[in-house]
Amino acid sequence: MAGVGSYLKKHTEALVKDVGIEPACKLTGKSKATLGRYYSENEEHGDRFMPIDAVAALEEAAGYPHVTSALAELKGITLSYDDRRKNTSKGHVNSDVIALSQRFALLMAEYQQSIEDGIITVNEAKRLLKETVQLQQVLIDMKLHLEHETN
Repeated sequence: MAGVGSYLKKHTEALVKDVGIEPACKLTGKSKATLGRYYSENEEHGDRFMPIDAVAALEEAAGYPHVTSALAELKGITLSYDDRRKNTSKGHVNSDVIALSQRFALLMAEYQQSIEDGIITVNEAKRLLKETVQLQQVLIDMKLHLEHETN
């Protein structure tokens, strides 16, 4: 765990520095000293890590999700960046179902075009992957909308 802790502390420091120490203090409600302890490599602070709500607040303001990507890397997960919009859209499940149908149709059209010659090339696979990620994003949005409606 020592290696993992050090790895997370380095990414926590990168997150704080990305946002800036003063803005990070304001966003998290923590002092400079407290934030420093979260990424300190000193043995006395070895078991101190930034709370997840503070990480979320800082990553919202940061240019990159440093800690989230570090956690994903530790689990062998690959993240993809989607700048089309955030998961806070005001859509409803009905519009999600329509978007899901449209994305699935685009994926199937891309697949049909890619498999015509019986071989899926690297470029075709990349286009299929892009469509699959877009379909996945629609499903995530739909999941979030459903969770919101049940609360």
